[in-house]
Amino acid sequence: MTALAIVLGLAIGMVVGAVGGGGAILALPVLIYVLDEPVGPASTASLVVVSLAAAIGAGSLARHGRVCWRLAFTFAVPAAIGSLLGTLASRAVGGSALILAFVPVMLIAAVATWRRPGESSDDTECPHPPMAHVAVAGLLVGVMTGFFGVGGGFVIVPVLTLWLGAGFRLAVATSLVIICLTGLSALTSHLLTGSRPDLGTTALLAVSTGIGALIGTRVGERLPQLVLRRGFAVIVTVVAVVLLVDVLALGGPPS
Repeated sequence: MTALAIVLGLAIGMVVGAVGGGGAILALPVLIYVLDEPVGPASTASLVVVSLAAAIGAGSLARHGRVCWRLAFTFAVPAAIGSLLGTLASRAVGGSALILAFVPVMLIAAVATWRRPGESSDDTECPHPPMAHVAVAGLLVGVMTGFFGVGGGFVIVPVLTLWLGAGFRLAVATSLVIICLTGLSALTSHLLTGSRPDLGTTALLAVSTGIGALIGTRVGERLPQLVLRRGFAVIVTVVAVVLLVDVLALGGPPS
């Protein structure tokens, strides 16, 4: 089980580092179905895992000047508020209901990732979108982060590119900063409301995911982004289908 956790953690981290998020969309099912964590503690553990991976990935990309710091911090403030609201809402639903709500989010993320436009040569400067747009986007992503126990990167990057006007590579790096900030906020909310993950499992997966994120940022700099995006979209779709079948036909996740 330890070796499997390390391998899966490396894979999750590489996804986070390469495409600017999406790790928690894989970490949550891994924690529940492979590492036998209950849904509540698993959602908390996934925040630890992905926040650390995002911090490592962001640090690597920041050295190349790819982070839009002003946009990241402006986005993160309403996202932190939304994460608290999402965390409170998640306590009112059961594990199977949480997974069922998670499946369409995964499918939407897969479509958005598949169709995400590439970066042009002009997309090298940070945008300055209206504050109202940033606030609304941050609040919605924060609610999702708290409710599902995910970092939100699979939503943040399309929002940054399609709605807020950032180039793809800038969006990837900026997304990692936002994931780290909102993930830490949501993690605090989870801990304050009594959720306690297994420390050994969480630490093992977090360390291996962090190493994978460092590798992923380097891979993402070299491979065509179209290949990375569409490969990730396929993975997310497969996981979503497996989760749906499990809840509807096999009795759902462990309590």
